[in-house]
Order: sequence, then C-alpha cells, then structure tokens
Amino acid sequence: MNGIIHIYFWKSEQQEEVDFIVRQRLKTRQLIQVCYDIGNMKTKEREIRSLLKASKELGCKDLLVLTEDYQSEEMINWFGIEEKVKFMPLYKWLLDFPHFI
Repeated sequence: MNGIIHIYFWKSEQQEEVDFIVRQRLKTRQLIQVCYDIGNMKTKEREIRSLLKASKELGCKDLLVLTEDYQSEEMINWFGIEEKVKFMPLYKWLLDFPHFI
C-alpha cells in the first residue's frame, strides 16, 4: 500500500471506544482493540460490541483484537451486525510488522 497512515481513536455517543482506527487516505483500513485478557466474557463482549458498532459506522471489515495469548477467528453477530473478528497475541502482531507498508 502506498500513502500516509493515520491512527485515530473512536468513541460512540454511548461512550464505547475502539483503541485504534487505522486510515489510509480516505479509507478506514483496520479497527484494532487491545485487551490483555479476553477470558472474561463481559470484557470480550464489550470489546467486540465496540468493534462491530465502529465497523458499521466506518465501513471497515478488518477487525482485530490484540490479546496477551488468545488466538482465533470468529464470526460474531450482534444485533444484526455480523463480521469476522480476528484475535491475535500482541507479540505475533508485532513480529509481522509493518502491516500497511
């Protein structure tokens, strides 16, 4: 990919947040949540809910949750929004850096 990458933060009117919005030119490339321990179901649901809401609002389907050690790809359906969410340990994501060059 060519072009400058911009990193943003997203927050809904309900105070839900997505940690990193990666944009290149006018396109949102990826939404990233960072969560150390995704083992708690309430935490996982909160992180995913924010990602799915931001995905719908920003038109981005590349959804990633960086974790301590959990790795998976899951189809998630939340109130009619259905997207694939990738979970990846932070160290694996860092080893594969740079992502958007």
